[in-house]
This record gives sequence, structure tokens and C-alpha cells, in this order.
Amino acid sequence: MRAGGTALSLCAGPLTVPILRAHTSGPLRFPELRERIGGAAQTTLRSQVGALRELGALVKRERGGMPYTVENELTEVGRAVLLVADALEAWLERAPQGSISLGSEPAKAAIRALVGAWGSTMLRALAARPLSLTELDALIPDLSYPGIERRLAAMRAARQVEQAPGQGSGRPYALTSWLRQAVAPIAVAGRCECRHLAGEAEVLTRIDIEAAFLLSVPLVRLPEGHSGECLLAVDTSGSELGAAESEQTHPRLAGVRVAVEDGRVVSCVSRLESDPGTWVLGTVEAWLDAFIEGRLGGLRIGGEDPDLVRSLAAGVHDSLYTRLDAPK
Repeated sequence: MRAGGTALSLCAGPLTVPILRAHTSGPLRFPELRERIGGAAQTTLRSQVGALRELGALVKRERGGMPYTVENELTEVGRAVLLVADALEAWLERAPQGSISLGSEPAKAAIRALVGAWGSTMLRALAARPLSLTELDALIPDLSYPGIERRLAAMRAARQVEQAPGQGSGRPYALTSWLRQAVAPIAVAGRCECRHLAGEAEVLTRIDIEAAFLLSVPLVRLPEGHSGECLLAVDTSGSELGAAESEQTHPRLAGVRVAVEDGRVVSCVSRLESDPGTWVLGTVEAWLDAFIEGRLGGLRIGGEDPDLVRSLAAGVHDSLYTRLDAPK
């Protein structure tokens, strides 16, 4: 389970989001919650409420007097989880096969496929270029061939990958634009875990950062006339990421080098060996704000063409929250 996977999986459950949303108007006693939810077995509902208390998304409040009552109240953790649910709903609404309702079986299948691909680093590998099953097996040694095959089949069923033109006997698969837009809920889930679930989830790694850039940047469309090369990078020094990874093995920067020709991204690679002359740099939190909210104030921009990187950074947010069939 990589960073973001815990919160995403939590929202895929059929009762998590309805229970939390029921508490947005104020504390509820269990009979009141059951009345609002409807249809759920009492033991199942109690178990789910207990799990959300243990997570810190709900807190129990005891009210004195006669009669004595116990209520559950939504916490900041619960509100953060609901933001993840909102991001998932927005992504599911843009599904190529038509809008998918959060909590439905198709939604659970889509989220499971997404979390499986993200957690296994299949999403990172396919974000770079189309790959066949055999090529994925060679790139991901920690997962068995049948395991990769099952995840790829789930992604195909959810219309998250499609067959790409290829040579030889292998059948390469490419990510759909809709799956690339899943960076939005992944980013919201990652920020939720970073701020509120540090003891329950994994920290962001270099692979996560590279994957987020490789997935989202190819979606960006800039006005005609924009051309050049630039670096989009996260400064990992002094962060949890930097502390979690060896400085001798991993340099302080993680990100991508991007080439733009006449407003179109023609290259996006994770090799950062040379200085492109134009760059945008920020902390993990600053980039999460840029991805999720479009706020660029926390990013440092410099070099020969600051307008190019400013447009790219802003374009990432816009591409993640725009319908794929909407006019650009």
C-alpha cells in the first residue's frame, strides 16, 4: 500500500462515506445515524462506526443528564477523508464509460484497480511508456507474473488501460487519459494521510513523486507558441521523504524534465542529469497544493523562461479537473 492507498481504499467501502457525511451537520446518536443511513445491518453499522473511531475520523462524546446519551462527532480526520471522497467522485464522474456513482460496484472495482496499480508501481511504469505484460514482469520483480496479470486485467475491465500499437508478439498497454487524471484523488489522499494518518499509512517516496508528474504532465495543453525545456522538481532535503531515503543513493531532487513544442508536451522523463535552464521547485506540500488547488505561491520558479514553467505548473491542476471531452 503506497501513500494515498489507505485513504482511497477507505472511501471505496460502502458505508464509510455515508456515515461520515451523515455527521457533517452535527453529532449523532447511533439510532439517529441508523435512521439516516438506512438499509445497513445494525452490527455492520456499529462495526464500521467503531473502525472510524479507531481511525480518528469520529470521536465519541458522552452527554450527561437524563437520559444519558452517547454521540459520535466528525473530526478533522473525518473531514479530510471526505475531501478524498469528493475527489474520487469528481474523477469517477469523468469515466469514459459514463459517470460512476461512488459506493457502487463499478466504483469499487475502479478504485481497487487504481489502488492495485498505484501500490504495485505498475502505474509508475506505464506512466512512462506503453508496456506489455512481459515487460511489466521484468520491471516489477516484487510482484509475480500472475499478480501483474490480475492487476492489468482489472485495469482493462475498468477502462483504465487500452491496447497500444506495438511490434512483435507482445501487446503493449497504455494508460487512458482518464486514469492519468486519477492523480487528483491520489494527491488528495496522499495529503490526507500526510497530515492526519501518519501512523496508519506510508510516507511519499521518490517513485510516488515521479509517478504523479509522469501521469499528469502529458495531459497539459498550453497556448500555441510555448516551447522549451524545463524541470519540475520536489526538493526532498529536510522532508520526511529525504529522511526516509538514503542521501547517498537518492539525490535531493525528484521530478521530471519536460520538453514543450508549440504548446504540446512532447517529452516527460524522470532523468534529471542536466540543467534545463528553466525550473520550478517546491516541497511535497507545496506541490500538493499546486496539484489539488492550483496554488503556486509555495513554488520557486526561475531560469530563462519562467512563464513556461508557471504555465505548466498551473496547467497540471487544470488538466486534472477538466472533463476529457470538454473544449480546451
